[in-house]
Amino acid sequence: MRKNRKSITRSTGFTLVELMVVIAIIGILATVILPKLLKNIGKGQHAAAQLQIRSFEGALDMYYADNYKYPDALSGLVPDYIKKVPNDPWKNPYFYSSTSQHGQDVDLASYGKDGAPGGTGENADITNWESGEEE
Repeated sequence: MRKNRKSITRSTGFTLVELMVVIAIIGILATVILPKLLKNIGKGQHAAAQLQIRSFEGALDMYYADNYKYPDALSGLVPDYIKKVPNDPWKNPYFYSSTSQHGQDVDLASYGKDGAPGGTGENADITNWESGEEE
C-alpha cells in the first residue's frame, strides 16, 4: 500500500518582527489618542455638573411651589422631588445655600475636581450664578 504523502508545510503564524510592528503601531496610536480622550472626559464631567445643578434648580422650584420656602439642605428634596442627592462628578458634595449671596433664589455650586472654591480648568467652580445664562 502506498500512502500519499503530503508535502510538509510551514506552520502559519506571526513572526516576532510582525508582532513587534503591530505593538509599536498600537503604542503610537495610544500616545496620540489618549491625551485627547482624557481632555474630553474633563469636559464631560463639567457638563454633567452643570446639568445636575439645573436639575436641582427644577426640583427646588417645585419644592418652593409646594412649601413657599426653600429647604435648608438639598436632602430636604428627598424623596418627594429627587430620589437621592448625588455628589458631583468628582465625588464631592454640592454646595447649597437657601439664602443667595449672588442674586439668585438659592446658591448651588460644584467646586470642581479639587473640591475647593475657586480654581481654573478642571478645578473651576460650576455655579448657578456664573453660568452665562441670565434668568
